[in-house]
Amino acid sequence: MTFFIKELEMSDVIYLTKEKIKELEESVRDLTTRGRKHMAQQIADARSHGDLSENADYDAAKEAQSLMELRIAKMQITLSKARVIDPREFPDDKVYILTFVKVINQKNNSEMTYQMVSPEEADFELNKISITSPLGKSFMGKSKGDIATVDLPSGIQNFEILEISK
Repeated sequence: MTFFIKELEMSDVIYLTKEKIKELEESVRDLTTRGRKHMAQQIADARSHGDLSENADYDAAKEAQSLMELRIAKMQITLSKARVIDPREFPDDKVYILTFVKVINQKNNSEMTYQMVSPEEADFELNKISITSPLGKSFMGKSKGDIATVDLPSGIQNFEILEISK
């Protein structure tokens, strides 16, 4: 299983949940239809304001269009590399991608529950941490009762693994 985790970190494959893939597909569909239509309208409106060489609205609209196209391309690349991962493929007694891990910070006794996810799905506000982050790396492969030590900006912290679930 350790080999799989190292392969996950180094390969071109991006492991995502079905929900995240669906979300990306919907975003690409929306941006390539409504988004592009909206951008074309903004450019046409700005173009109607006169001389393009001194038209800040036109420049801003073209810049916004470029950024949107870059965003679309990035999502399409992510989708082309995406593979759905099934948490049932991993043991129940260790922390792996898509597992939920309840930990206690031994310094301040605060308990937190995190879901281990790919970097593309990480969202610290939703307690979804990347398996490649310092905190995520320290939890990976640990079992209930293990201590994960991680060097955080606030200093070295120790977390005890309280529960693991899917």
